Amino acid sequence: MGARNLNLEEEAVQDTYPPKDKAMEAALNALEQIARHEQECGRRWGDAHGEMKLIREQLRHHASRWERLAWMVIGTMTAGVLAVIAQSITR
Repeated sequence: MGARNLNLEEEAVQDTYPPKDKAMEAALNALEQIARHEQECGRRWGDAHGEMKLIREQLRHHASRWERLAWMVIGTMTAGVLAVIAQSITR
């Protein structure tokens, strides 16, 4: 009876775990999927990094244009205020 229980336990263990060759096959399959995933993520990150660089350059260009515009508005307003003050002093 003890030998029969041992055989039942061994069968239960064999049913729970796949055979070694299937386990190795599953592990290799998982590693291949991980490698493909890493390759795809690396490619996507490269694309995103390139786009972020492009966006940064565009922002710098737009910022310099807006800064020039801001200085032009400030200069025009200052000149206008000085003209009004000068005109009011001369009257």
